[in-house]
Amino acid sequence: MAFSFFNRQQNRRLWALALPMILSNITVPLLGLVDTAVIGHLSNAWFLGGVALGSTIITLLFWLLGFLRMATTGLTAQAFGAQNHHQQQLLLVQSGLLAIGLGMLLLVLQNPLWAMADYLNDASAEVTLYAKSYFQIRIWSAPFALLNLVLLGWLLGRQRPKAAMWQLIIANIANIGLDLLLVWGLHLGVAGAALASVAAEIIACTVALYMVYRELRQQPLMPLTLLLEQLNLQGFARLLKLNRDIFIRSLCLQGTFAFMTFQGAGISDATVAANAVLLNLLLLLSYALDGIAYYAEAEVGQASGKGRDDAVQSAVMLACGWSLLIACVFSAAFMSTGGHLVALLTSISSVRDTAALYLPWLSWMPLLAFGCYLFDGVYIGAAKGTAMRNSMLLATFGVFLPVWWWLQHWGNHGLWAALSCFMLARSLTLAGHYWINRHHFVSTGFGSRAV
Repeated sequence: MAFSFFNRQQNRRLWALALPMILSNITVPLLGLVDTAVIGHLSNAWFLGGVALGSTIITLLFWLLGFLRMATTGLTAQAFGAQNHHQQQLLLVQSGLLAIGLGMLLLVLQNPLWAMADYLNDASAEVTLYAKSYFQIRIWSAPFALLNLVLLGWLLGRQRPKAAMWQLIIANIANIGLDLLLVWGLHLGVAGAALASVAAEIIACTVALYMVYRELRQQPLMPLTLLLEQLNLQGFARLLKLNRDIFIRSLCLQGTFAFMTFQGAGISDATVAANAVLLNLLLLLSYALDGIAYYAEAEVGQASGKGRDDAVQSAVMLACGWSLLIACVFSAAFMSTGGHLVALLTSISSVRDTAALYLPWLSWMPLLAFGCYLFDGVYIGAAKGTAMRNSMLLATFGVFLPVWWWLQHWGNHGLWAALSCFMLARSLTLAGHYWINRHHFVSTGFGSRAV
């Protein structure tokens, strides 16, 4: 089908896949926003800074392993395009076992992991105390959180965004309710926020398992003997090798945001708290754009399974147009109402005043960053981890760190300038690589190669 941005059928398909994910993704940053708002209205910035630092460490650990979701989505989408039911089921089992194993490893290593994080940050003693309290509770959600990544990725790869939507919405509403109950109702403070997140991950896992069970009932199941035969160390080694590049990409990305938090903590308690507020607002943009990126993942993955470059190009062009439009809307919203949004999240005057100084950086961020969200989806769907890795390495070590080093005398402004350049570099490198290779972007079909 020839591409047209105004083609009703193509746009209907995009929004059928993207809208459920956008609606459910909106509830994801709402968790961070509710955590920030609930803790932000306590008596001191220490509490908000502690939650910001503790949740940053947890997010870094979990999303370093984000390849579990991304690779599962891309490979499942390709198997779905090739109508290979057995391969989809094998990917589900292999990735699920890997997720549980990695989650248990995080529990075993929790003390040295905290010691390393504590060594790297320059936060005050009060912020560090509450960050440790949050971390020591929240880390127990690791096996459930990582398994959720796999289950969500598998559902998205099979183009079941509504199932993923309900999984996320139910869990996130539970988190918000528990947050209010434990923090304000039972006065558990930072520990209450952490307990609410742990409970929400368990609820999410339960719902996702039910959704996957319903999907499996609708397809011929892989014989148990064949599953056990292919479920071997060699298969896991291939899966780990495939995910290596995405892991490196995630390490650089999460390291960059952790660097923002740690450096902000070294400036002042108000700065780390203000950065936490602004980065939570940035999450609103990222999760909205990720809805379009999920469409790109599913469409590009399915096209890769069928070996169709023309379908990839059509999906990328349509997704690019909508991503740019959404970025413009967010940019305008941050410019006009950013101060009011900050005021909703915290009543601490020092945090409000500090955040106001850096709002202009947030206002321009959507226009600089929309391309990196879009093309992450494109390259995940195509299972092209090497290009994603190289783009991220260049943006991190060739752009973010040099810009910060050059502008570090600007303080927190230097951090936000470096982050802006980092996002733009990711957008341009991935977009440029795709444009050069767009006519031969798709490799051989999924059904012809082993995982």
